[in-house]
Amino acid sequence: MSRRAAADEGPPESDALPGAPHPRETEHLFGHAAAEHDFLEAYREGRLPQAWLIGGREGIGKATLAWRVARFILANPDPSQPAVQRATDLHVDPNLPVVRRIAAQSHGDVVVLRREWDPKTKKHFTEIRVDDVRKAINLFHSAASEGGWRIAIIDSADDLNRSSANALLKIIEEPPPKSLFLIISHRPAATMPTIRSRCRRLMLSPLPDTDVVAAIKAMEEAPNASDKELMTAAVRASGSVRDTLLLLANASIKQADDVARLLSKLPEVDWRAVHTLADSTLGREGGEVFDAVLTMVLDWVDAHVRTNAASGAGPRSLAPLAQVWEKIAASARETQALNLDRRPIILSIFADLSAAVSASRG
Repeated sequence: MSRRAAADEGPPESDALPGAPHPRETEHLFGHAAAEHDFLEAYREGRLPQAWLIGGREGIGKATLAWRVARFILANPDPSQPAVQRATDLHVDPNLPVVRRIAAQSHGDVVVLRREWDPKTKKHFTEIRVDDVRKAINLFHSAASEGGWRIAIIDSADDLNRSSANALLKIIEEPPPKSLFLIISHRPAATMPTIRSRCRRLMLSPLPDTDVVAAIKAMEEAPNASDKELMTAAVRASGSVRDTLLLLANASIKQADDVARLLSKLPEVDWRAVHTLADSTLGREGGEVFDAVLTMVLDWVDAHVRTNAASGAGPRSLAPLAQVWEKIAASARETQALNLDRRPIILSIFADLSAAVSASRG
């Protein structure tokens, strides 16, 4: 399905990576056959939970899976249909009218909750606002336009503030019949506990390197890279298609190695190298480098927390790393929203990381 299937005009979408197809336009799913099977079995057996929390690191296919579920259910609203009973996965013919309407964002029974575009600042809002949630859930206060299911995709729960999360909670606590909420989260443990408790949790693992490469090659407009470059980037991205594309398009493999080397030396900091890295975030192209660096840093912190927790580290030693993750993510949102100088943010990030790693070892 072509990424051009959706309208080309309008502001950029916060739930899409520039230069890559939007998840609703992605026909193939790689590496998550078991998760797909869970959805399919629950649906055709008539026991589909009405709210799902789909978790895992960014760029591994969570949104692609959610849109694949939405297309299948809206194309097959009756689970007793022979097509559903004999299906082996959630693939549907991309030429079906219902699928084309979903790709064109013109299907009346599916809504996406995401950070919206602010026409005043010409940037996306830093959060999903409560008014956005209230507007979206109006869908569930009226009958389905096509007499079947009504589906909401939340991409992502990480962007909800307390007010918008509470507004979402109210509708998933008592959802109308034939309602489905697919809630994507890059950090499911940080999702509001009352939302988590009302969802079936489905955690997706990072993709094998070969699946990352296959997913990129399946894109209609794949990056102009050799097989060796693709595999090198995939290995460095640790199972994320998004991060692989960022490495190929924005940051060189050498630069990624430089960032990894800086992170591996913590709590020691090579400030000369950090200043060089900060300088690379200048200018228009520097924004893309900044995004790539942030992704690597946040992924490193997340992996560090998981590794320490698995080795028996207690809350006291994990807290500094969890706190620095939140601080870095908040600084990144503020920098992007207010178009701030990125260099001091990079310097601050490594100072905070050094202090957090030292505290976690103390």
